[in-house]
Amino acid sequence: MERELSLEFVRVTEAAALASGRLMGRGDKEAADQAAVDAMRSVFDTVHIDGTVVIGEGEKDEAPMLYTGEKVGVGKEPRVDVAVDPLEGTNLVAKGLPNALSVVAIAPEGCLLKAADVFYMDKIAVGPKARGCIDINASVSENLKAVAKAMDRDVRDLTAIILERPRHEDLIAEIRESGARVKLITDGDVSAAIATSIDTSGVDILFGIGGAPEGVISAVALKILGGDMQCRLVPKGKDKTVEDDSKDERFKKVLMLDDLAMGEDLFFAATGITDGDMLNGVRYSGKSAETHSLVMRGTTRTIRNIRATHRLERKPKFVSEEASCRVK
Repeated sequence: MERELSLEFVRVTEAAALASGRLMGRGDKEAADQAAVDAMRSVFDTVHIDGTVVIGEGEKDEAPMLYTGEKVGVGKEPRVDVAVDPLEGTNLVAKGLPNALSVVAIAPEGCLLKAADVFYMDKIAVGPKARGCIDINASVSENLKAVAKAMDRDVRDLTAIILERPRHEDLIAEIRESGARVKLITDGDVSAAIATSIDTSGVDILFGIGGAPEGVISAVALKILGGDMQCRLVPKGKDKTVEDDSKDERFKKVLMLDDLAMGEDLFFAATGITDGDMLNGVRYSGKSAETHSLVMRGTTRTIRNIRATHRLERKPKFVSEEASCRVK
């Protein structure tokens, strides 16, 4: 894929962030999600790719979505797989909480894991310093000790990040008993996974079960950043149950980074919607708005922080002030 595409992908996440950011704190996560989806879809259809959405967000809670199998782009080569989350953290935007993002991950056709019928993954992720030191089959204590040794720290100096969910109560207790610090989050495990590879984030390791789509998107970013991740598909979701799980080998296999995102010709782009550990949120000022984005290219490992000023009167309606009218 040509390097010029990286800026095209940022345009996609910027549009979604500008549209949904107007609804921050308005208490309507569906309206914010719909605004992000509509904006992302509209801009994607101007990008010179022949893309297929292989990871679409929204199916597990019947939210608006770019659906799995949807075609995006103008239909010209390169042919690519697309993983999207137009609004990662719908509750975060609705409540005005930190770390809501718009994200896309792109790879050549056939290079992203397809698991459309599975909603959740068990995950463990770390940054470059601890690459190769994690084992999802090992205990929490063993993983923390291995990461601490790789980073030349004590376990008590490590910070583990994890979604605050009832299913994680035992896992959180194990982390605390091991002596590590714990950072609980309500939503947003893409930004949480990436934070393990950002030196200034204060986060060292991610544990726990989160969304499968988010796992694939996170894997693309971590691979470019030099981090590490292991996952296992979790068969039961909110609305569906896989029949006879014990006979399905997918749920036994440990997925490595190369299983989730193959090769090096990868792109990742994210734009902040609300302020977070990694990106600033959208700032509106009269007829203009400012965005903060991160774009990464796998073949060169180039990482760019992009701060952009947008003249809203020159933007399509889906990113203008009229987006605020979506709230019922």
